[in-house]
Amino acid sequence: MLLQVYVLDKVRLHQLITPYIYFIFILWLPFKIRRSTLMILSFILGLTLDSFRHHPGFHAAACVLMAYVRPFIINILIPQEGSETNFEEPSFRSMGGMLPYLIYAGFLIMLHNAWLFLLEAWQFADAWYFFGKTLFSTVIGLLLVLITELIFSRNQKFKTNTV
Repeated sequence: MLLQVYVLDKVRLHQLITPYIYFIFILWLPFKIRRSTLMILSFILGLTLDSFRHHPGFHAAACVLMAYVRPFIINILIPQEGSETNFEEPSFRSMGGMLPYLIYAGFLIMLHNAWLFLLEAWQFADAWYFFGKTLFSTVIGLLLVLITELIFSRNQKFKTNTV
């Protein structure tokens, strides 16, 4: 959160690009977390950023939407008897490679950004600006998540059924 508030919020790449990384907390939460707990934690995360940025709940709404959709995306991308029974949290390794993880993270980041930018504008008048800002911010956010995932490799233990 501190990196987001004190570093990334000060970076001005272009008016169409808003770099966000704070939602990586939602992406990295365990597979087995209950949806209600996931949504409460996401709400608190978004509300914390809103308190720094003086927005009336925009980030909280975007984070809760991201948390609500997350289990559906995981169920689509991972077979029923797949990685969520063998690993504790989403990563390149647990999701079966870089592509499924990037689809997972990219879709959720795009959903977050689209909802956030729609709430900030309260209109859909300039569609090209909205789509451009959503697309470019999603690409930058996904790149930040990818870099963070590569730099801070998490030690994930493979769970087996053998004793």
